Parts: sequence; C-alpha cells; structure tokens
Amino acid sequence: MRESPKFEKSFDVEGGSFQNAGNVSGQIKSILKDLGVSTDIVRRVAIICYESEINIVSYAKKGTITLAVTDDAVKIETRDEGPGIPDIDLAMKEGYSTATAAVREMGFGAGMGLANMKKYSDHLIITSEVGVGTCVKMLVMNFPKLLHPDLPPVTL
Repeated sequence: MRESPKFEKSFDVEGGSFQNAGNVSGQIKSILKDLGVSTDIVRRVAIICYESEINIVSYAKKGTITLAVTDDAVKIETRDEGPGIPDIDLAMKEGYSTATAAVREMGFGAGMGLANMKKYSDHLIITSEVGVGTCVKMLVMNFPKLLHPDLPPVTL
C-alpha cells in the first residue's frame, strides 16, 4: 500500500476455539461497513478473514489477524503459531486438507481455505516455517479509487 493506513487494528484468535470462530471476521466486516468501504470489498475481505480465522482455530495454538485500511486497499495479515505448512503449493490446491477427523466432523477442513483466500484477494503471499507458524499477507485493492483518483476518499 502506498499510503499510511487510515485505520489499523489487530485481533487475537485462539487456536481450538471453535465456539468463537467467525467473531473476528464479523468484527472486521462491521468495521469496514462503518468506514464506508464498498460492499464488494467488504464481502471479499469478510470471506478472506473468515477463512484465515478458521485456519488459525483449526491448526494453530494462537494467531493474529491484522486489518489495515487505506483509500487504495484493504490489507489483511495473519500470523499464527502453528505447525507451519511444509508444501505451500500443495496446500493451495482446492480440496487438499490436513484437518483432523474431529475438525472435519464440525464441518471444517474441506481444503478450500487457502484457495478461497487467494481467489478473493488481489495479491497473496504466504510464508511458513514448519514447527513455527505461518504468515499470510493479502491485499484487496480499491480499483475504482485507483482508476479514478478524483473520487472522494473513504470517510473515517
């Protein structure tokens, strides 16, 4: 992002806390709506954040989701303390999952998390270290603002 964030906040996510899964993504969706972010961007970011949150809850001890908003883009960064991803290319394939049977029985672990994060973001970078954790950085660009800089800025 070229400019300083007009809004930035980090949210803690507890690993294994399925009863709270979705709370952070819901908060982020509300914040973006309150900031006047377009509904298309809000929808895409909500999907990305939900998938990120479920991955942290399903695989990690704990993690954070950081939201940063500018006129040009919404940036989401997730960091977790989990098992790490040994083969990122394989993990990106739709349907590939290392979820436990217990996680699958709850309706999660279908192998669409990372694929959906990629699908709904304009830019995605994953770094991971086995036994340490994973970091995913995603951008959702405000293309109308970039193409038409004379549009009024997002009201904060």
